[in-house]
Order: sequence, then structure tokens, then C-alpha cells
Amino acid sequence: MLRLLRGAGGHAAAAPNALAAAEALSHPGFDLLVLDLAEPGLDLATLREALVPATSAEPEPLEAMERRHIARALQHTGGNKRQAALVLGISRSTLHLKARKYGLDRD
Repeated sequence: MLRLLRGAGGHAAAAPNALAAAEALSHPGFDLLVLDLAEPGLDLATLREALVPATSAEPEPLEAMERRHIARALQHTGGNKRQAALVLGISRSTLHLKARKYGLDRD
């Protein structure tokens, strides 16, 4: 399964337990966790606790989310702003303005 995901360009890692799986998801590029629910000893309660915060977190400011999303699009396109703008569904000039605003314009 890991070879298949990695071969398709995905970020995949084996996690020996629920806490390790939650830790893997906290790293950039790991947006999806695939589990074999038939795995003996998989403690779903521990996994749920590790992935869901005990207290409700404050909503992230919109600008922080936008900055992170633009940075990911630029990373995904290897810094190609024309392609990143297409992926984001915005004009290249808008992307340039937002990249400058968020300090992402490292040309």
C-alpha cells in the first residue's frame, strides 16, 4: 500500500501506533491517513483522541489559511506562479499581490 501511494506521488509513511499516525499528519504534506482497520491491535479510541483535540481550538484567521494555501500551491508547482494561479483559480497578478503580502515572493 505504501509503495502504491508513494508511486502515485503521495506522501505516505507507516505508523506503528495511533500517536505516531497523528504525529505524521502534523507534518506538511501529510493530509490523508490510510489505515488498515483490520490490523490487530489497532486502538481506534487512542487514534481518535490523538487526532481530535480535547478542547475546541479557536478558528484560524482567514489570512493565515490563505497564506498557507498559497504557499502549498507554490510548493506544488515548484514555484511556478502561472501554474499556481491556475491551480488556485486566481489571476497571476492577484497571486503576485498576495505572495508579496504574505512574504512568499522569493524571486
